Amino acid sequence: MVFENFFRLENEYFIILIKIIVILGIAYVFHIATKIYVKRLTKKILSKTKKLEDQRIRRTRLEFLGIIISSFIFLIAIIFALFQIPGFKTFSVSLLAGAGIAAIIIGFAAQKTLANIFSGIAIAVYAPFRIGDRLKVGDEFGDVEELNLRHTIIKTWDNRRLVIPNSVISEKEIINYSIKEEKILWTINMGISYDSDIDKARKIMLEKAKKHPDIIIPEIKDDDGKIEKKEPKVRVTECSDFSVNLRLYFWVEKPSKAWGTGFDLIEDIKKEFDKQGIEIPFPYRTLVYKKDIEAEKRKRERDNLRKKFR
Repeated sequence: MVFENFFRLENEYFIILIKIIVILGIAYVFHIATKIYVKRLTKKILSKTKKLEDQRIRRTRLEFLGIIISSFIFLIAIIFALFQIPGFKTFSVSLLAGAGIAAIIIGFAAQKTLANIFSGIAIAVYAPFRIGDRLKVGDEFGDVEELNLRHTIIKTWDNRRLVIPNSVISEKEIINYSIKEEKILWTINMGISYDSDIDKARKIMLEKAKKHPDIIIPEIKDDDGKIEKKEPKVRVTECSDFSVNLRLYFWVEKPSKAWGTGFDLIEDIKKEFDKQGIEIPFPYRTLVYKKDIEAEKRKRERDNLRKKFR
């Protein structure tokens, strides 16, 4: 009799285990199916969207929607799986009786998680940045690679992955280079000596800028609404202690080309300055030794004595 009850109980637990595995398996299949469907739907919608900006917005929202649906499927599956456990229904009634207190406790325990989820939803809806956008977050520069319920992943220019919680990145000041257009105004600084010819140095800098293949001349509206061609310009920015500082302004089609273009120009301009006799100054230091000061003091005293007895 005891053995019969044991085997009956064992069979019941085995059946329950099978049910839980089946439920979770079905949830996993739906999860995979959702991901595949969202990817196909994304491709289909993006193929009909011409503007790059609209493509990024729709891709971000669709992928985020897919994550929410998958998470909801798993949540429902876990609830169904728990209800297969004997006695869980009775326990759930008791649990619901104290739901108010439980909600407060869970709210405090999971406030950071909930903040990340709501921040992620806000980012997907209002789209301050989208998947594929090029951002500067603090001192870091990179492309948005992934946006999910908890965090945002940014691939930096040196191939690192920044994993930033959504609640953190939503509160940071972000420079989005891709939100409207990617072309950007860039600058480099060069210092010349006070003896060098400013006009000659300016001419060299402009010639090198106009010859560089990555520099563009965009047409942009000014404050009066007139369209103006933005060619490279050189301004005198400062007369410092040792140098006259010049700044070269130029446009490139996207931020990834700005750094390299700037470095190329610094090298080319420096070489041409050397050829043309334009001096790039360096700080001068005059060293005075203590013994020299004392010798100078004694000399002044002797000179004063000579003048006194003349």
